[in-house]
Amino acid sequence: MFKAIKRMRGKEVFLLICSALLVLAQVWTEMKIPDYMSGITMLVQSEGTDMPAIWKAGGMMMLCAVLSTVIGLSSGYVAAMLGGLYSKNLRSDMFNKVQSFSLNEIDRFSTASLITRSTNDVTQLQMFISGGLRMVIRTPISVAVALVKIWGKHWQWTSLTGGAIFLVMIIVVIVIRYAHPRFRRMQELTDELNKATRENLTGIRVIRAYNAEQYQEEKFENANNKLSDNMLAAQTVMSSTRPFMGFINNGLTVGIYLIGAYLINQNIGTTEALVTFSEMVVFSNYASRLLFSFMNLEMIFNMIPRASVAAERINEVLDCKLEIVDGPETKGVEGKEGTIEFKDVCFTYPGTDGEVLSHISFTAEKGETIAFIGATGSGKTSLVNLIPRFYDVTSGEVIVDGRNVKDYEQRALRNLIGYAPQTAMLFSGTVRSNIQYGEGGNHAEDEDADEEVRKAVEISQSKEFVEKMENTYDADITRGGTNVSGGQRQRLSVARVIYRKPEIYIFDDTFSALDFKTDRVLRSALKERTAGVTTLIVAQRIGTIRDADKIIVLDEGKIAGMGTHSELMKSCQVYREIAYTQLSEEELA
Repeated sequence: MFKAIKRMRGKEVFLLICSALLVLAQVWTEMKIPDYMSGITMLVQSEGTDMPAIWKAGGMMMLCAVLSTVIGLSSGYVAAMLGGLYSKNLRSDMFNKVQSFSLNEIDRFSTASLITRSTNDVTQLQMFISGGLRMVIRTPISVAVALVKIWGKHWQWTSLTGGAIFLVMIIVVIVIRYAHPRFRRMQELTDELNKATRENLTGIRVIRAYNAEQYQEEKFENANNKLSDNMLAAQTVMSSTRPFMGFINNGLTVGIYLIGAYLINQNIGTTEALVTFSEMVVFSNYASRLLFSFMNLEMIFNMIPRASVAAERINEVLDCKLEIVDGPETKGVEGKEGTIEFKDVCFTYPGTDGEVLSHISFTAEKGETIAFIGATGSGKTSLVNLIPRFYDVTSGEVIVDGRNVKDYEQRALRNLIGYAPQTAMLFSGTVRSNIQYGEGGNHAEDEDADEEVRKAVEISQSKEFVEKMENTYDADITRGGTNVSGGQRQRLSVARVIYRKPEIYIFDDTFSALDFKTDRVLRSALKERTAGVTTLIVAQRIGTIRDADKIIVLDEGKIAGMGTHSELMKSCQVYREIAYTQLSEEELA
C-alpha cells in the first residue's frame, strides 16, 4: 500500500499535504465545540450571567460548526482531486509498463488480469485515497484529542468508556479476521469473471456455431456466483457491525448520564454538582466522538483490504523486471543492411521443458526471399518471432544488419521490420488509419501519404473490395476487423506492411486465407515491390513459397532441409511428403 502511495508525483503530494492540513483544521474546529458547550452550560447555571456572554459563547460554537462544515467540504474536494489525478497517472504508468512487456510477461499475467489491474484495481486505490486516506489521518488525531480531553475525569466514566472501546475493538478484530481474506480473494475472482466475459465476447461466433451458449452461461454464472458469494459473505459481516456499533455508542451515552445523575445527586445543591453536570455534557460529547473514531476503523478496514490487495497487484506489474531490455545501438553495421543471420539458435518457451527450436543456423542476404515450411508445431512462427525480439533466444544469436538483436534499442530494431502476424489484426478506425498504422500509428493526411496508401492497397490486392466499401479508404473498420472477411483482413495486413517500406519483410502465414489466384497475383505484385528487400515468408502451401531463393524445412524445431524447391524435392524427405500431399507430380514438375 505505502509503496503504491509513494508513487505520487509533486502535484499529488501537494494535494495530499493540503488534504491532511484541512483534516487537522476540521478536527480542531470540531473538538472546540464541546468546550463552548461546557462554557454555555456553566454560564446558564451561574447566577448573574448576562445574555451577551451566552450569545458570545453560542456564536463561537456556531462559528466552529460552520467552519468545520466548510473545511470538511474543501477537504473532500481536494481529496477527490487527489484521487482522480493519482488514478489517472497510475493508469498511464500501468499502460506504459504493459506496452514495454514482452509476450512472456503478458502471458505470465494474462490479458484478463492486466485489464482488471489497470481498471478495477486502480479504482480501488482511487476510492481509498479519495475517502479512506482522510479517515486514516483523521481517526488517530481525533482519538488523541478526545483522550486528552477526558483524561483525569471521574473514573467511573473512564472505565465505562474503556469497556465500550474494548467491545468495539473486539468487533473490529473479528471483522478483520473474517472479511480481510475475502476481500483479498475478491480481486482474483474479478479476474476470473473478466476472463469469462472476454472469452465469451471474443468467441461469440464459435459459441453460436456450436450452440454452446448454455455452456458459456454456466461458465459465466459459476464465476459470477463465486464473486457474488464471496462479496456477500464479506459485506454481511461489514454491514452487521454497524448496528452493534450503534448499540454500544447509545449504551455508552446512557451509561455516562446515569453515572452523572448519580454523582450529581450526591452533591445536589453544591457547586460540585454544577461542575459535574458540565463535565458530564463535555465527557459525553468527547466519549461519543472517541467511540465514533474507533467505529471509523470499521470503514477503514473495509477499504484497506481491497486497496492493499489492489496495490500489491499494481506493484507486481509496475515492478515487474523486464526480460527484454533495450540495447545501446540504433543502427546496424554499414554495408550489412537487410541481412539476417541465425547462429546456432535454441529457444524454449518460459515455463516449459522441451526446446521449440534446436540449433538453427542460416543466413538471409539482402534482397533474398527466405521461406519456412513444416508441420504444425514445427517452430516456424517461433523462429520469426525471435527477429523483432518478441522473445529472446535461449542460446545462440540472431543477427540483423550485422548486429545481435539484443544490442539494438527495441524501437530501432522494429523500425527495420515490416511484420504481418499469423492472425491478421485490425484496429478500430478506418481502412486508411489501419494501413498507416505501419508508420507507428501516425496517420498522415498529406497527398503523398494518401498516394502511398492507394499503392499499398493496390499491391495487396485489396483495391477491389476497399473501393466498393462505403467511404472507400475512410470506411469504418471495427475492432479486430470483424466487419471484413478473413482474406480481406490478411490483405489489409499485407498493405500495412507494404506502406511501411521496411528493410525486412516478415509474412507469418499471411496468405493462408487467400484463394490460389489472389495468392499468386499478390505475390507477383509483392515481388516487384520488394525487389532488393529481404523477405521472410512462413507458409503452409508449397505454391506460396516454391519460387523462394531459399526454403528452410522445419521438423520438430530442427532444420530438416534447406535449399531451393528443386533441390529439396531431391534431398529432403519431409519436404517431398508435404509437396505430394498438396500437388500432383505433374504440377510439381
